[in-house]
Amino acid sequence: MCGIIGYVGKRNAVPIVLEGLKRLEYRGYDSAGIAFFGDKGIEVRRCSGKIERLASILEKENPSSHTTIGHTRWATHGRPSEENAHPHRSNGVVLVHNGIIENYLGLKRMLAGKGYRFTSETDTEVMCHLIEEYGRDLSFEQAVREALKEVRGSYAVAVIREDEPDKIIGARKDSPLVVGLGDGEFFLASDIPAFLAHSRDVIFLDDGELAVLTRYGVSIFGLDGRQHQKEVRTVSWSPSMAEKGGFKHFMLKEIHEQPRAIADTLRGRCNPETGDVYLEEFGLGAPVLQRAKKIFIVACGTSYHAALIGKYMIESMARVPVETDIASEFRYRSPLITTDDLMIVITQSGETADTLAAQREAKNLGAFVLSICNVVGSTSSREADAVFYTHSGPEIGVASTKAFATQIVGLYLFAIAAGRARGTLTDDVSRDLVNELLTVPGKVEEVLVSDGIIRSVAKEFCKATNFLYLGRGLCYPVALEGALKLKEISYIHAEGYPAGEMKHGPIALIDENLPVVVFAPDDAFREKIHSNIQEVKSRGGKIIAVTDQADEHIQASADRCILVPRTNRYLIPLIMTVPAQLLAYHIGVLRGCDVDQPRNLAKSVTVE
Repeated sequence: MCGIIGYVGKRNAVPIVLEGLKRLEYRGYDSAGIAFFGDKGIEVRRCSGKIERLASILEKENPSSHTTIGHTRWATHGRPSEENAHPHRSNGVVLVHNGIIENYLGLKRMLAGKGYRFTSETDTEVMCHLIEEYGRDLSFEQAVREALKEVRGSYAVAVIREDEPDKIIGARKDSPLVVGLGDGEFFLASDIPAFLAHSRDVIFLDDGELAVLTRYGVSIFGLDGRQHQKEVRTVSWSPSMAEKGGFKHFMLKEIHEQPRAIADTLRGRCNPETGDVYLEEFGLGAPVLQRAKKIFIVACGTSYHAALIGKYMIESMARVPVETDIASEFRYRSPLITTDDLMIVITQSGETADTLAAQREAKNLGAFVLSICNVVGSTSSREADAVFYTHSGPEIGVASTKAFATQIVGLYLFAIAAGRARGTLTDDVSRDLVNELLTVPGKVEEVLVSDGIIRSVAKEFCKATNFLYLGRGLCYPVALEGALKLKEISYIHAEGYPAGEMKHGPIALIDENLPVVVFAPDDAFREKIHSNIQEVKSRGGKIIAVTDQADEHIQASADRCILVPRTNRYLIPLIMTVPAQLLAYHIGVLRGCDVDQPRNLAKSVTVE
């Protein structure tokens, strides 16, 4: 998760932007940079590490400029280093960027063929060179628009050009960007707190919009060049409300942030050209994976459902036995864990009491412990032998959504890394696995477009008193997670089951009043899951099928059908979880529940 801040106006922009970067510190970063107009044109100052290092550099120089952009970065494409830090430049074009450019490899080859030299490992540099290339014949604004049309993926950008020292151009797609309006000064940022000390009047950019900021005003355009009239909103002094970004609830916002969160978690950690996953991102080396006789995965709640998905992935890709445990039970079964074993703990907050207790038990027994965690500096991350940080960003809604998605990404990357280290994955298979992962943010975005359809399903079934969720294989944990979300958010009793277990008890519950949510991808279980659907229908149950676009038979059999894009069998749980989240959200809202703060629940369970 990265931060952007830009300023153009009558004051010295450098300290204002530096202050804004500090206010974005909660977003996390491992490098920072700033670009401003000096006596010799645009000056760029970057450094790896904490923002204090950048502040020290600027304090010695004491620069002054009326136009400045800045950035804080988590390592994405490329490792944490000064050369990979933002801003990036291509001669007179300087740019900062949040997001992922999915087609950067093809664009990079094209630009290299035109003579452009790449000095970083980032995808961002491609966009910088593209803008320069188009700018040879077009205006600044036209060059940015045309370059963005070439890009597939997500982005929030702020761009300056040397020959126009009083102008910043910003644009967004699937990554937040907001404009702040002042008296003769204007701001551009990835989050309101970056400039809230100076302005409460804001314009939220929508996907596909481009903002042109000068000292005299702000204009908003579409990528087609047409000017847009935008509503100016005044933000009250409530940081928590401001962070909702126009969404009614944090939960809905965080569901919609999943494409960005997934992209942030995977970037810089794998190589799509070779299929390699960088073990350094997990803080461990190949010998740890090679000598592991068994892997234990321990977690609570939603994170435990991610653990079940991870078990399937790791056993299939790395061919090593995996045990999954609910953390609160782990210590009390006298686990047979040795110094040849590896323990993975999964925790959003890094402070969950039961998970920490299990982690400490494993360490006491001599196991190597890897923490998959979202919070830098948390207890779990400090006490583990190694840590993989998910980059989902702050998750305020109590019911976990985007944290779950990024945990699955972390486990997927780990499974590939383990398979590579143990020699069970070929180069070609690894490359296919990595490149399919790069398409997932876009596919989740496709699911989010179906929000209206899912809301209509919720409206039809929101008065039900019980739900049954069914899945097979990797979709069994999705059934568990879907049922948990509905329980958490709407207070409706719901159960998740393996579909093959339906005849061993749950089938007794089925009648015309019981909605049954079935996760039915076009996979090896297709015929079996179709039989399960027929068993439900023959007893009067109502079928809500979540399926990919290839399975016409299941679509025809279901009472209501939610379509999702196709992906490989390991990633389909991530795609299919999104409709389950939205269904729970809309049912909860329709029932008048507080979806952000469900009764009796806390975000981080810090007592056993």
